[in-house]
Amino acid sequence: MTALTYTILTDPTSLEASVDGRSPSTGTAYLVVTNTRQTVPWLRIEVKVPVGDGAGHLTRDISTIKPRGEYTDTQSGPQAATQPVIVQPQGTDVFQVTTQSGRLEGFAPGDYMVLTLENVTVAPTAGLAVLTVTETTKTSRGWQTSHAAVPVVKAAPKEIPAPRDFRPDKALLDAGESLRLSWDGSNDFSYEIRFPGGHAAIPGGTRTWSPAEAPKRATTYILVATDPTTQKQHFLTTTVQVRYPVLETLTATTGIDTPWVQGTADKGRVTFTGTGVGIFNNSGGQGTVTADRADLNGVNTEWVQGRSTDDGKVTFPKDGLDVRQGSGAWGTVHADRADLNGVNTEWVQGRSTDDGKVTFPKDGLDVRQGSGAWGTVHADRADLNGVNTEWVQGRSTDDGKVTFPKDGLDVRQGSGAWGTVHADKADLNGINTEWVQGRSADDGWISFPKEGLNVRKGAGQTWGTVFADKADVNSVITSQVQGSGEGKGYIQFLEQDKGVRIFGGVSAGWIRGLNDDEAWIRFNEKGIWVLKNQNGKRESANVGCATVNDRPA
Repeated sequence: MTALTYTILTDPTSLEASVDGRSPSTGTAYLVVTNTRQTVPWLRIEVKVPVGDGAGHLTRDISTIKPRGEYTDTQSGPQAATQPVIVQPQGTDVFQVTTQSGRLEGFAPGDYMVLTLENVTVAPTAGLAVLTVTETTKTSRGWQTSHAAVPVVKAAPKEIPAPRDFRPDKALLDAGESLRLSWDGSNDFSYEIRFPGGHAAIPGGTRTWSPAEAPKRATTYILVATDPTTQKQHFLTTTVQVRYPVLETLTATTGIDTPWVQGTADKGRVTFTGTGVGIFNNSGGQGTVTADRADLNGVNTEWVQGRSTDDGKVTFPKDGLDVRQGSGAWGTVHADRADLNGVNTEWVQGRSTDDGKVTFPKDGLDVRQGSGAWGTVHADRADLNGVNTEWVQGRSTDDGKVTFPKDGLDVRQGSGAWGTVHADKADLNGINTEWVQGRSADDGWISFPKEGLNVRKGAGQTWGTVFADKADVNSVITSQVQGSGEGKGYIQFLEQDKGVRIFGGVSAGWIRGLNDDEAWIRFNEKGIWVLKNQNGKRESANVGCATVNDRPA
C-alpha cells in the first residue's frame, strides 16, 4: 500500500482511441497525488506508461508527451503556494518525478501534487490502460518502495462529424464574375465536388474551391465527403443562379413568357414593357433597331441622325430641337427662309468665314471681324447712354488717341507719344505734370523737382523771373535783391560772415546796433544825432573825430 493517494483525470473526459487514416486522437492526462494522513517524507515518484497499439496501451510513443509537475503547499502559509517539481522521462515508458532539491522532502497532509501529461497521442485500440506508480519514501524502518495502479479508459472512436454549411460566396452571378464554394468539416474526410459534366477532387486541408470557368446558367454543385476508414459518404448540395443565363438551345411550341431576350456573343437585348419593347446595347444603353423601313404613327426619340456617324444629328431637348454635326458641334440648318418669332443664338455671321460676326455675351453684343479681332460698327449716328471702350481715336491711324487707364485717361498722338489737350478752359482739382510752359516754345516754363519748383526762360535751362504783386514766403535764398526798375539799387549777399553790400545807398530814419542798450544814430534835417541809453534815458554820445572822419576802405 502506498503512503500517498493517486487519482487520474483526462481531458477530454473520455479519451478516444485513434484511428489509422484519420487525424490522431490526442488528450491530456492529470495524475493527482494527495496525502490524507501524516507527513510523508518522499524522494521520488515514477509513473510507468503502457506503450503500444493494444487495448491496454495508452500511447504508441511517450516522446510526443509534454510532461510537467507542480507541488502545492496548503499548510505553511495563509495562502497556498505552488512550486514546480522536476519531471524527466526515463527510458521509453517511464516519467520520474523528484523535488526541486533532489533530496528528501515532506509531503504534508492536505498538500497535493499534479503531474500533467500533455499531448498524449491515444493508442488506436479501445480498452483500459493502467499506469503503474512507484513511490520511494522513508519511514522509521528505512527506505520503502510502494506501488499503485491507476486506470485510464480509452473509448472507441466516434464517427467523424458530417460536414456542413456548403455555400457559394455569391448566390447570384453576373457575367464575368468568379465563384468560390466553401464548407465546414473535418480534415479526416476526403472531399470531392461534382457538377454537370465533371467533378473535382479537393486537396487535403482545403475548405474552399472555385471552378475554372464560372457557370453560364443555374448550376447545382454536390459536395461528397468520404470517411477513408468506413467509406461512409456524406452529400451536401448548393445551387448558384446566373443573372443572365446562356442556353445552348431553346424550343417553344406555344410561346415564351420572358421579361427580356439577349444575344450571346453580342449582348444586345430586347425587353418587354407594358407599352411595347425596349432595345438596349451590350452596355445597358439604348440600342439600335436596324431595318429597311419603319411604318409608324409617330416617333418618340432622343435624336435622329443620318446613317453615318459623321452625318448631321437632330436632338430634341424640352425647349425645341438642336441641330449638330456628327462630331457634336453645332450644325447648320439649310433652308430658303426661316419664319421665326425670335432668334436665340450665340452669334450671327455673314455667309463667308471672313465676314463680320456678331456675338451676344450676357452684357450686350460684340462686333468682330471674321478673324476674331474686334470689328467696326458702321452707322450714321450712335445714340448711347454711355460707352465702355479701351480707347477712342480719330478715323485715321495718325489721329490722336484717348485711352482710359484705371486712374483716368491718357491723351496721345497717333504714334503713341503724349498728345495735347486743346481747350478754352480746364476746370481741375489738381494737375500732376513734369512741367508747365506757355503756348510758344520760347515762352517761360516751370518744372517741378522734388524740393519745389524751378522757373526758367524758354529755350534751355537759364533761370527765369517770377513776376508778382506780392510774395508771401518763409525765406528767400538768392545771390542778390534789386528794385523792380532799370538802374534801381540792389543788395548783394557776400560770402559767409562778410555780410551784405548795398549799391545805391540806404534811406532810413535811424540805425541802431543789434541790442537795445547799444548806441544808435538818428537822421534829421540838421544832420545826424548819435545817442546812447544811460540809466534808461537817451543821452548824446561822445563821438571822436577820428571815428567820424575816418572812413573804412
